[in-house]
Amino acid sequence: MPRPEGRSPLQLERPSSADAAVAALGNGGVALAGGTEVVPLLREGLVAADRLVDVSVAVPRGISGQTLGAGTKLAELEADPQIPAALREACRLAASPQLRNMGTIGGNLLQATRCWYWRLQYPCYLHGGERCHAKEGQHREHAFFGNERCASAHPSDPAAALLALGARIRTDRRELGLAELYRLPTADDRATTTLEPDELILEIDLPEVASSVYLKAMDRKRWAFALVGVAAARAGGETRIALSGAAPVPWLLNSPEDLESATPLPGTAYKVEIARALIPRALARLAVA
Repeated sequence: MPRPEGRSPLQLERPSSADAAVAALGNGGVALAGGTEVVPLLREGLVAADRLVDVSVAVPRGISGQTLGAGTKLAELEADPQIPAALREACRLAASPQLRNMGTIGGNLLQATRCWYWRLQYPCYLHGGERCHAKEGQHREHAFFGNERCASAHPSDPAAALLALGARIRTDRRELGLAELYRLPTADDRATTTLEPDELILEIDLPEVASSVYLKAMDRKRWAFALVGVAAARAGGETRIALSGAAPVPWLLNSPEDLESATPLPGTAYKVEIARALIPRALARLAVA
């Protein structure tokens, strides 16, 4: 991979354990698993690294009961009948077959925004600026919740499914609910996840659910990012609904009526109407599952 003039070549490390991987991260080290996210970000100059830390051996892979190794490929989850339907469908719709065979579930949860202002390195709020350029410019694919400071929309389909399923995450140092993995950016901290630079997601635990579903509206019939994705899951008499493509983070609704508190921009008001159409469909499918 080409490097800016005057910088040493990018190094690659392949630690054999999670502890060794964590020790190699931070201070210029960036984790690499499937590479479908990190490599393009490096190429575009959106992520800076002195070395890549290949965690494919260090991070668990595979499905053991209700536990998913963070290194498990999306294609593996899509094909396993014991995986809840919402997550299987979210993985199936997430990307092309080639990308699903490379991308890991852990890496997918940490996807960067597809906001073109951020990708083109405008001095936007996420880049440390004081403006959200999307609010002033084109923003058809942006947020309609949680967009007070940043109007980017989280792109992960599996993240919304796991949020609706009530999944929990184990890192190298703590356990947390999936909702706790994400945060809205603030004036003091522009990050959209709560992970430390040297923290690794190792496993994801799925609770038992009675039924689940994931529906996705997109510009193409296949392999496009969600305009709106709706994940719904029923367990213990409770129904959880989560959205993708709706906010800078995967967005949990307390009820369908929460759509009344949406804060769309002029160009994203249509997304609220899509969510209004998809949520009843998802709930109807839960009822007959």
